[in-house]
Amino acid sequence: MDALLQFIFSGMTVGAVYALVALGFTIIYNASDVVNFAQGEFVMLGGMITVFTYMAGVPLPLAAVLAIVATAAVGVALNKLAIEPARGAPVVSLIIITIGASILIRGAAQLIFDKQLHRFPAFSGDAPLRVMGATILPQSLWVIGGAILVFVGLWLFFTRTLTGKAVLATANNRVAAQLVGINTNWVMTLSFGLSAAIGAFAGVLVTPITLVSYDIGVGLALKGFAGAMLGGMGNPKGALVGGLLLGLLEAMTAGYLSSQYKDAVAFIVILAVLFVMPHGLFGSKSVERV
Repeated sequence: MDALLQFIFSGMTVGAVYALVALGFTIIYNASDVVNFAQGEFVMLGGMITVFTYMAGVPLPLAAVLAIVATAAVGVALNKLAIEPARGAPVVSLIIITIGASILIRGAAQLIFDKQLHRFPAFSGDAPLRVMGATILPQSLWVIGGAILVFVGLWLFFTRTLTGKAVLATANNRVAAQLVGINTNWVMTLSFGLSAAIGAFAGVLVTPITLVSYDIGVGLALKGFAGAMLGGMGNPKGALVGGLLLGLLEAMTAGYLSSQYKDAVAFIVILAVLFVMPHGLFGSKSVERV
């Protein structure tokens, strides 16, 4: 029982990170139908910028805020410089552009920072908390709480604000949204900036636990994408649930089978969703997207 609870704590922690990455996928997908495979690099930038800003003598909370703002600016630049000029291109071409952007950001991070693993102090110390025979780090609670907070914020944004409804209107019919006065280019810019900020926020939360380096983004993007697909691409609730489920599946696989198979879980989830339930757990069956 203690081992099972320990696996659940571990799975919830890493699953919360996947959920934040999946939520970033969801925002851009809702605005443009594009799957942004540079989302994992936003997580990396959030952690790396915080580390090096903190090492330069900036207080940790301010370093984290600066990292989130800087990463959001990178997301806006990605939209303005790469996605917006190719707006009339097929969706597949836009996805390839995001893959290229991921490679570019990763290479730039390697040159600007370094190839080493880094971390900064945990927000509430490193002393583990004991719960029914298992242990959980205080930073894990920050990660899980952060994922829930972002989900609630996005739910309120999409359902209670005119801007959020403008994003959904743009996703449903870009031409109709333009005809009623919605600035769809601004909606896209906002979506990329918000998505990048959420990715950076995930990087800030998880770096004290998992460490950060220039090349962690690829794996996070894949697993965040798997979580988004499992929950239903474009559905914030599905992104949260899918990310948490994927984290739990990974933890159970590593605990009861072998850690060698842990990274294969995301591939299996993607294939299972494609063949068994292509709309995911919470996706709408009335909408067809590429």
